[in-house]
Amino acid sequence: MSNSYMKPLAETNLPNLIHRGKVRDTYDLGHGYLLMVATDRTSAFDVVLPTAIPQKGLVLSRLSAYWFDKTNQVVPNHFLALADDTDELAKLNELKDNHMLTDLSPEIASRAMVVRKAERIDIECVVRGYITGSAWAEYQANGTVGGDAMPSGMKDGDPFPKTLFTPTTKAEAGHDMPMSLQDVRDMVGNEMTLKLENVSREVYEFARDYAKVKGIIIADTKMEFGIIDSELILIDELLTPDSSRFWDASLYEPGKSQPNFDKQYVRDWLIASGWDREPPAPELPDEIVYKTRTRYIEAYERITGQAWANPVEKED
Repeated sequence: MSNSYMKPLAETNLPNLIHRGKVRDTYDLGHGYLLMVATDRTSAFDVVLPTAIPQKGLVLSRLSAYWFDKTNQVVPNHFLALADDTDELAKLNELKDNHMLTDLSPEIASRAMVVRKAERIDIECVVRGYITGSAWAEYQANGTVGGDAMPSGMKDGDPFPKTLFTPTTKAEAGHDMPMSLQDVRDMVGNEMTLKLENVSREVYEFARDYAKVKGIIIADTKMEFGIIDSELILIDELLTPDSSRFWDASLYEPGKSQPNFDKQYVRDWLIASGWDREPPAPELPDEIVYKTRTRYIEAYERITGQAWANPVEKED
């Protein structure tokens, strides 16, 4: 089997690039609007991998758009329209004659969002409902998560007594680092720290309860926020398999690795490979690429209730 079964979109080359992140490329459309393109680039342990996951960007943009719509009742967000939604774009008068949008190829437009430009808060707002990953490693070593003592006898995958807010830095390169609440207060002040914590918890708990009905446990997630006209809003991506751990509720069993719908296949393979989590990362085997792509799509279908419109068969 070869990656030739679908050409991944690893990078874009449009004019007015203002930011290239680990996964997303952001372009200035003028008039306070941005175009955010979710590529097929993949990162793990804060390192961009040399292997892309075909159609991953499609899932990220469409699932983010879905969640932005669902959570707008909790907190406003920057999302305006998918770049291939001509009806919604027509409502944005300033962009009707924007050549960057009108000249977009279908491949790019299908995985891009038009959003409002915000002043980004450089904090990753991580919310945890279940102990796993780095939280489980810290607990095993110290009996704590985010520096706070946890109940004794917890197993990998157990729910926390209450939702935890464990923010990290937002690193442009290298690894994000844990932040205490005092670190956050020192950066943004007491009032904004309280807002970030409360809103992050509310969004996570809303999504956790919503997804549980669809057969998915959202174990944890990370969010980003920004400011527009003095108002706190959600930005970037939201509740995707890249930014969250999605577990199969029907097979959930604490004390073991959970069947998942995220990039845990990638993380597990990288750990087993002996990689030291520093660049450069190794190439992913085709089988891991295929399994990861399949699980991303299944997450989208379960959560939205919509069939994936771009099936790709595995080649032998």
